[in-house]
Amino acid sequence: MIPVNEFRSITSDQNPQFRVLKPWWDVLSEYLAIAMLMIGVLGCTVQLTQEKISCLPDRVTDLSRGDMDCSNLREQKDNESVWDFTITQTLSPNVLEVFGRKNGLDIHQYEFVNHFCYERFVHWYGKYFPYLVVIHSVIFMVASSFWFKFPGTSSKIELFVNILGKCFDSPWTTRAISEVSEERQEERIVTWRKNTMTKCAADDDAVALIQSSVKSDQKTAELKPAGSMLDKKEGEQAKALFEKVKKFRTHVEEADLLYVMYVLQTVLKVFKFVLIIVYSVMLVSNIQVIVICSVPRDLTGFQSFCCIYNKAHLFSKLAYTYICLVGVYGTLCIYSLYWLFHRPLKEYSFEAVRLESGINDIPDVKNDFAFLLHLSDQYDALYSKRFSAFLSEVSESRLRQVNLNHEWTTEKLRTRLSRNASERLELHVFMLPGLPDTVFELAEVEALTLELIGNVTIPDNVTQLTGLQELSCIHTATKLQPAALNHLRENLKVLRLTFDSQDQVPLWMYTLQNLEELHLSGPLNSELSRAPTLDTLRELKNLRALTFRSRLSKIPPSVVDVSSQLLRLCVRNEGTKLQVVSSLKKLVNLADLELTNCMLERIPSAVFSLAHLQELDLRENSLATVEEILSLQHCRRLTALRLWHNHISYIPEHISKLVTLEMLDFSWNKIRRLPPRLCYCTRLRHLDLSHNQLTSLPSEISVLQSLQHLSIAFNSLEFLPDELFSCKRLKVLALGNNSISVLSPRVGNLAQLVRLELKGNRMESLPAEIADCVSLKLTALIVEDSLIDLLPPDVKDKMKSP
Repeated sequence: MIPVNEFRSITSDQNPQFRVLKPWWDVLSEYLAIAMLMIGVLGCTVQLTQEKISCLPDRVTDLSRGDMDCSNLREQKDNESVWDFTITQTLSPNVLEVFGRKNGLDIHQYEFVNHFCYERFVHWYGKYFPYLVVIHSVIFMVASSFWFKFPGTSSKIELFVNILGKCFDSPWTTRAISEVSEERQEERIVTWRKNTMTKCAADDDAVALIQSSVKSDQKTAELKPAGSMLDKKEGEQAKALFEKVKKFRTHVEEADLLYVMYVLQTVLKVFKFVLIIVYSVMLVSNIQVIVICSVPRDLTGFQSFCCIYNKAHLFSKLAYTYICLVGVYGTLCIYSLYWLFHRPLKEYSFEAVRLESGINDIPDVKNDFAFLLHLSDQYDALYSKRFSAFLSEVSESRLRQVNLNHEWTTEKLRTRLSRNASERLELHVFMLPGLPDTVFELAEVEALTLELIGNVTIPDNVTQLTGLQELSCIHTATKLQPAALNHLRENLKVLRLTFDSQDQVPLWMYTLQNLEELHLSGPLNSELSRAPTLDTLRELKNLRALTFRSRLSKIPPSVVDVSSQLLRLCVRNEGTKLQVVSSLKKLVNLADLELTNCMLERIPSAVFSLAHLQELDLRENSLATVEEILSLQHCRRLTALRLWHNHISYIPEHISKLVTLEMLDFSWNKIRRLPPRLCYCTRLRHLDLSHNQLTSLPSEISVLQSLQHLSIAFNSLEFLPDELFSCKRLKVLALGNNSISVLSPRVGNLAQLVRLELKGNRMESLPAEIADCVSLKLTALIVEDSLIDLLPPDVKDKMKSP
């Protein structure tokens, strides 16, 4: 007998994980198919191992008894009688000799007649019924498992059940669901406490009850087992699962091939069911026990034979049993079609899971992904519930946080601490998937920089950073929890934000009441308007410095909200023309103004109204003339004027009116001549005229007795006036990259000189009097090595000595 296990290869049982995609009707249908296959195998075994048919002539010629008709054998068979062709003769009182009628046929003729009658007169359904059962059963089994074998669907199914099993067994699933449950419980407790405090504010018993509940909650938190924490390996495995789920969802949600394949194979089974039922009901009655056979008389001497089909009775019973099983099988297939078309199986909603678990960002899925989840629900709805934790971005961010805390320990972060330009102890967190909680264990941090990090939520434990005064968020969207916001309101002094769109400017920025410096870098223009839009800065009552690095067409109107306390305004416009600056007039207390790369062609007239202005920086603009510089005399406190990196060709004479100037920078322009009246700015301490086209210096330069820093490098000077060396307070003198051939011996008058740059000139020697510059050391003398070698040894020794 053929073992049924030989047919296991055509079913999906080779991979037991596929059972999660078999609803109850598919499981029952599979068992019914096995039962039908067993019927077919049994019939085939009987067909192959037993005699097919036995035949005898239906009319026998005998002179003693005459002719006998065998046409009544059916009635005899029904009456459970036997063929009575025997003759008995009494040999003794107890012995009978029995023998049949002789018909003159040999064994070979009987075999021929049996085969002839079986092939010609037994109905084909009676002969081939077992084989039909086997074929149909195999087709049913193949149709049920075809989508598990088809290359276009088997890979998706195998990947899905693999991911589903890992998600079901992952410790992170339990952790994520339990954490949300704990948070919801804590929220309910907090709400209950608030309500109780509100209703029973004067009730001492109620207050005592709340205090006892707080203590019990703290004890419970302290007694939480450490085993709920994931180790590093489990965290990495869960992280890999999140990536697999994302890729699988992207791949599977694009099409509905699995759904279509399942529908097609179900339709095929229903069609087979109808076909089998129709022809089996019609033909089952043709399985007869008695068969009348007609054989050519010249072959045996007889024309009619009476045959008995000895397997007909068994086959008839098996056929009716088979029809019943097929009927049940077809009913299940019809129910499967009803399930497929009655419900929207291409959409799967996690609404119930969201309500139960509290993870509200679990997305609904569609197409083949949804269909697979519907099938797994028929097996066990717990699978989709645990799987949903790996579809949630909140759950993924929490896992990322756990992995970050494992990777970035407190000791590792402490090695990254350094002093920034403001001499604050800074921690720079760069290109991490999140913000480690261990950051907030470094209580000594004074400045925190978050650069190129995903969505960050600064937690309440930022309050542990008691010394935090500076926060920088560079291309990092940042949110604050309530306690964190209150802490930053009270302690944050400096905030730097770099963003890609105006929508990324956090709203909590406008509530930092103790903020002193705000630096914004990014586009402030909305999509609907070219004008910069910025919410009111009214709450920033302590703001002293404001910086924009953007593409502004005008000063944002909200700057006026802080006009009374703002001391420094910096606009770095990245090559966009700043057209409207009239609002500058309202910044009455402004002391430092920087308008960089704003494509200004003239000094804005609004600047002349700033009576308290002390420093003005207009570098990298398009200034060609500064005739209006005379109006700057209204800025009676102006001490520093920087007009570098422009296109200025000359300096007007009336610059002498700016008598309060202490620092003047005209470097990187096109100035060819220095006006003598410039030297009447007698308070000048720093004068930078480098990178121009000067050919000479006025002799009046000796008037600048307060001058300490003079840079005229990268010009076309050929000689230096002796009056220059009368500026005895000079400490830095930069004369490099000119055409000077001789350095006057009067350089020795500069006793306070600490740095002298002469490299890039045409000098052949240095005067020995350079040794009289007692503060100048050889290391601060920037000149060609050949000129230093020509100095007398005593001069070099004197300049080397400390």
